[in-house]
Amino acid sequence: MLNTINKSPFERASLDSFLRTAPKGTPVLFLEDGVYAVTKNTSLAAAMAAIAKDHAIYALGPDLKARAIGDDRVLEGVTVVDYGGFVDLVVEHGTVQSWL
Repeated sequence: MLNTINKSPFERASLDSFLRTAPKGTPVLFLEDGVYAVTKNTSLAAAMAAIAKDHAIYALGPDLKARAIGDDRVLEGVTVVDYGGFVDLVVEHGTVQSWL
């Protein structure tokens, strides 16, 4: 199962809901405003490092670019994917769980 989070963690509790219920080991893709979760120097940076121990973390590159978040501002351990990579993740993991 691929988890997706498209809401900013600073405005919604999507990330908290994901952490409470998602099985360890399932990957998570941040897209749209959700990509703010993977930026450096925020109050979430330490929490995201902890999440990376249990989940592979991906971010959608075009959404990072649309929000002027350069590669130098993306947290270590986050894999940036393009739309093709997003499709590959869906194919690889079969089911998508969107956290709203």
